[in-house]
Amino acid sequence: QVQVEESGGGAVQTGDSLRLSCQAKRATTPLPMGWFRQAAGQAREFVAAISWNDGVQYYRDSVKGRFTISRDDAKNTVYLQMNSLKPEDTADYYCAAAAYYGSSRSYLEREEQYDWWGQGTQVFVSS
Repeated sequence: QVQVEESGGGAVQTGDSLRLSCQAKRATTPLPMGWFRQAAGQAREFVAAISWNDGVQYYRDSVKGRFTISRDDAKNTVYLQMNSLKPEDTADYYCAAAAYYGSSRSYLEREEQYDWWGQGTQVFVSS
């Protein structure tokens, strides 16, 4: 059973950077991985994802150019580098891994495609 654990959240100011980490423990092969976030009172939304095989990345429009998702398969770890943070980025950030090896954007941006989720890490960006 894969276990997903996030780390790296915190409180920062507008324009600052944070790097979130996510380890898929007990994964025996690279998995499709994604980041989602949920702000208070809002539905969870897709942030970024990375394919399991060729490292293709997908982002929601509002984070393009500011966030970068990457992976280190030797460590079963995915990172989300968040630069130029804005107050609207404030949310609980969740990492997820999928058991099925889909790689298209339409697959990776849908939370129902993911089988294992972390507990979430908080990101707060003050103005």
